Amino acid sequence: MFKLLSFLIHAIQPFLIPICFVVAWTVIILLVVNLWAAARDSVTTAKQMHQIPCTGCQFFTDNYRLKCTVRPSIANTEEAINCSDYQPKTNPYLY
Repeated sequence: MFKLLSFLIHAIQPFLIPICFVVAWTVIILLVVNLWAAARDSVTTAKQMHQIPCTGCQFFTDNYRLKCTVRPSIANTEEAINCSDYQPKTNPYLY
C-alpha cells in the first residue's frame, strides 16, 4: 500500500510545479478581471446617478422626510431622470 502511494507521489511530483504555476496565475487573472468588472460597473452606475436632476429642482426640499414636494416617491431615484415636473432653480439663494 505504501509502495503504491510512494510511487504515485514520485510520479506526480514533476507535474506539481507547472500545475501550481498555472493555477496561481489563473487565480490572479480572475481576480484582476473581477476587479476590473466591478470598477467598470461602479463607473456606469455613478454616471447614471449623476443624471438625476433632483438637487437642481425648485421642488427639492433637501429634507430626508420629504425630499420632493411634487413627487416624493421618486425623488433621488433613477425614475426621476426624466421627471416631467422638473423645474430648475432660478436663484439658489432663495431656497
